[in-house]
Amino acid sequence: MIRLLVIDDHPMIRTGLAATIGPEPDMRVIASAANGLEGVAMFREHRPDITLMDLKMPEMGGVDAIRAIRDEYPDARIIVLSTYQGDDDIYRAMQAGAITYLLKDMLAENMVQVIREVARGERPIPAAVAQRLTERMLQPVLTNREMDVLRLIARGFRNKEIAGQLNISEETTQGYVKIIFAKLSVHDRTEAVAVAVRRGIVHLD
Repeated sequence: MIRLLVIDDHPMIRTGLAATIGPEPDMRVIASAANGLEGVAMFREHRPDITLMDLKMPEMGGVDAIRAIRDEYPDARIIVLSTYQGDDDIYRAMQAGAITYLLKDMLAENMVQVIREVARGERPIPAAVAQRLTERMLQPVLTNREMDVLRLIARGFRNKEIAGQLNISEETTQGYVKIIFAKLSVHDRTEAVAVAVRRGIVHLD
């Protein structure tokens, strides 16, 4: 019997996953959680065979929850189940320790099959996810400071405002903006935000 923990902040998703998994003779949902913090606690209590993890949640997001669980339980098998399709979202989740990454619009029978494969010790990666991971590996990486600047650009801040927020000079800020444009292969702030959102580097919600 494959024992599953579902961590997702949407009650309908948790109910839907339980309904999908319920008829399967070899698996059952033993617990669920509405955020990452609760999910980590539930994992400690139940030690599931497989965990289905959302990414965007209150209290603690999915990536941080994956790290927290894997730090304590290195053998934990976590499958990300998310609507986020950006290559950076996928990359961060896999770097944190997820076994694989599924999109929520995936057919139920495919998800059930992946759960069985992961339970057998396999690492099934859907073709679309593998392609995005490959694309991400070929992209220049933004530093933490460049990420700080990009997030503020996405919030509509100008260079002077960014400089004030980060306690750096306006000239230094301008330098960071130029580097960000080069790494994202864009020419202006609007294009930079569009690319960053598409790739999952930043989220506007």
